[in-house]
Amino acid sequence: MPRSTNAVASRARRKKILNATKGNFLARSNVWTVAKGTYEKGLTYAYRDRKTKKRVFRSLWIQRINAACRQHGLTYSEFMGKAAAARIGLNRKALADLAMNNPQAFEAVVKAVK
Repeated sequence: MPRSTNAVASRARRKKILNATKGNFLARSNVWTVAKGTYEKGLTYAYRDRKTKKRVFRSLWIQRINAACRQHGLTYSEFMGKAAAARIGLNRKALADLAMNNPQAFEAVVKAVK
């Protein structure tokens, strides 16, 4: 009995990956073997960078809080230590948002900490 292949499923699988790699440069978008590698590498980067994004944003929030604290005569570490002692329950994301978009509210938090 001859070997049978499911050409419909094979074509669908390839088409799915080629559609996902649309917009890539040269062979990366339309040559199956190259596009498959591009697709898999892209998924790897996406998984890795979902984790990295959290690190990067936390770092950004810390920098923004530090810059705003220094305008009020405190360093970031002093501010966070005193905020913990004063039981201020705002996280870094919220504090950074206040520092950027509502400086008066951030100043009130700094005064409460001092």
